[in-house]
Amino acid sequence: MITGTDTNAIRTGRQKELDIGKAIPILCLPFVHCIIECCTDEQLLGGIPFLFDSVIGGPMSAPMFLFCMGATIHFGRAHTPEKLARRGVYLILIGFLLNICRFFIPYMIGYGWTGDKEQFLTPLVYRVFGNDVLQFAGLAMLVMALFVWIRLPAAGMLAVALAMSVTGTFVRGIDLGNDTLNIAGGWLIGTVNEADLVISDFPILNWLIVPVAGYVFGGILRGVQDKHRFYLRFSPICLLVAVIAMAIGIHGEYGMFGEGQNAYYHISTLDVLICIALTLGLLGVYDALTAVLPQKIMDFLTYTSQNITKFYCVHWVFVRVITNVIFFALLGTQVIPVPMILLLSFGIVLLTFLVLWVYNAWIAGRLHKKKGDSL
Repeated sequence: MITGTDTNAIRTGRQKELDIGKAIPILCLPFVHCIIECCTDEQLLGGIPFLFDSVIGGPMSAPMFLFCMGATIHFGRAHTPEKLARRGVYLILIGFLLNICRFFIPYMIGYGWTGDKEQFLTPLVYRVFGNDVLQFAGLAMLVMALFVWIRLPAAGMLAVALAMSVTGTFVRGIDLGNDTLNIAGGWLIGTVNEADLVISDFPILNWLIVPVAGYVFGGILRGVQDKHRFYLRFSPICLLVAVIAMAIGIHGEYGMFGEGQNAYYHISTLDVLICIALTLGLLGVYDALTAVLPQKIMDFLTYTSQNITKFYCVHWVFVRVITNVIFFALLGTQVIPVPMILLLSFGIVLLTFLVLWVYNAWIAGRLHKKKGDSL
């Protein structure tokens, strides 16, 4: 039961450009998050910190992940409403588990180590229960399961998502007057409070259009015979339009490049369309790369894409523990020089892959043993 396409399925299985599209941003995220945690607000306004924080970590990351998440539904096994719903619940639960591992446990250790209530206890509730990208992805999966269940056509999905985006553009930066309401409401709309502690990073009204657009795109891609010609028809134009729009936004500090992180997290309709255009443009570039990349590099990118959720969770735990707890407790600050941040980020990439290798080997061993026991 796959809707959102009026073409016959020609291609199935993993699509290399989608794997690259997921792998490249996730490999950059340790750099993005370490830069954010270890730089001052002034440093984030320019140079390498701005590049990682506002460009790579902005329109080049979450929109690509979410678009590919929607597109790959058509090439995997989780395409029925029931499987989509189960996947959605799983991602929400994983999001909460991650918040416990990267916030609750480290912050309680940090508080016991330093006794600093403001650093570790004051933001704890907001960080544990706030809405981040995994919670949004899970909620988006549940909505898309509903769309598939009622057999909503592609045009209808896009119309609903676009209407939600426009609504979210005008209903954002809202203080509901109660922290509980702000936290819960932040899953739906862009909420804030006076202390700027509410974590409402991916409200569904503003962001649903990205995975929905990806889902519709994936439905079309299934029926494409010549992908290279397919991407050549629109990717260069999309990339040019997106780059020009982003250059204007960066120069004038407009839209998602404006003041404060919520300029991006509570994204407007215009900016989200720019992000989708950039994603379509980059996918054309990644499709071209599939013809020239050595097989070992492609295998590495595919492995990274297959483990994207695990990589995301593990790297975040390392980032938070090292910067928010260890650095703060030992140095009294998280701020370190940019070259050291880049070195730390690369180290976290290596540590994350080490954890993934050990975990995957352990799982494979358990499955092998279970299979052997059943013979």
